[in-house]
Amino acid sequence: MGRIEEFLKKREKNNLLRVLKPATFRGEGLRKSKGKEHIDLSSNDYLGFSTHPKLKQVAKEVIEELGVGSSASRLLSGDLDIYHRLEEQIANLKGKEKALIFNSGYQANVGIISAICNRGDIIFSDKLNHASIIDGIALSGAKLFRFRHNDSNHLEQLLKEQRNKFKEALIITESVFSMDGDKPLLKELVSLKKKYNCKLMVDEAHATGIFGRNGAGVVEEEEVTKEIDLIMGTFSKALGSFGGYVACSEVLVSYLINTARSFIYSTALPPSVIAANLASLELVGEEPRRRKDLINNSDYFRERLKDLGLKVKGSSQIVPMIISDNQKVVKISKELEKKGYWVLPIRPPTVPERESRLRFSVTVNHSKEILEKLIKDLCQSQFLNI
Repeated sequence: MGRIEEFLKKREKNNLLRVLKPATFRGEGLRKSKGKEHIDLSSNDYLGFSTHPKLKQVAKEVIEELGVGSSASRLLSGDLDIYHRLEEQIANLKGKEKALIFNSGYQANVGIISAICNRGDIIFSDKLNHASIIDGIALSGAKLFRFRHNDSNHLEQLLKEQRNKFKEALIITESVFSMDGDKPLLKELVSLKKKYNCKLMVDEAHATGIFGRNGAGVVEEEEVTKEIDLIMGTFSKALGSFGGYVACSEVLVSYLINTARSFIYSTALPPSVIAANLASLELVGEEPRRRKDLINNSDYFRERLKDLGLKVKGSSQIVPMIISDNQKVVKISKELEKKGYWVLPIRPPTVPERESRLRFSVTVNHSKEILEKLIKDLCQSQFLNI
């Protein structure tokens, strides 16, 4: 048996083999597949923008004007005025001099980190940072030290021991962690960045559009915008469209245009996607009720689960319920699917051993009434001990 076959057999035996499950429709908090409809609690469409009439309309208009593809990288003939308008809007929202668009959040992290860090440099990364951050670090060739999740004391210990042995230094964290739904202590990280002469990069993928006075994210909410060197994020979650970006200084953007391989060697995003991204940024300002309702409903759901004695984490729209047992979490997920909910089990290696969970991704389309019925159905699970 070859390595590939052995891997698949082992995954299947341990009920860890992941498979694709196509849908015929998804949006507005719902998912349809094989004639069945489920309340979708695994989507990142937090504000319900992906099916918003404004985004669909502008995308159609730009397709009629400019076609369906960009046909080249931006450094060749794929650059258009509309890309620069979006970058200006992102820079304004994030409070930075400049911004640069990437084709996805993954490509942004991989391209940014591998460009600004090299051999002889050091990176301090939160232990729960996204796979795209880990892959970007690996490509950079820099020395990696992972600090315990949201543990600034451990980070400072590492900084004391290691910082002076290397040239440039970078601290990286997410602002809302994708699997735990919690936030870092950004002000403490800013203090350590200054004390030990580091750059600080924050991944706002799950926060943009939701937190902060203007929906700019947790960096805005914590009022540390000026102190963060690189603010990365995506258009594919709360903003409902597609693509990634970084907001930073003009010097750093110029450097990335010339060194970030995932930017240089990728065909530019379709102009219709860029138009939808512009419209979504406008909607964040025009419809603030959406993010307020989302936060209120998420907090309500989390507190109700806690009241039942269930182990939940986070302080955002991502509400993980820890089950620990791999087999049990799969069985509960299947039970909920039969009752009309689409919430998938998250298991190792995506999360640590004994940390398997149901990751409830609450969106603005999930009212308190829907969430209350979900709680009732959860309580009836034969596999959940309450």
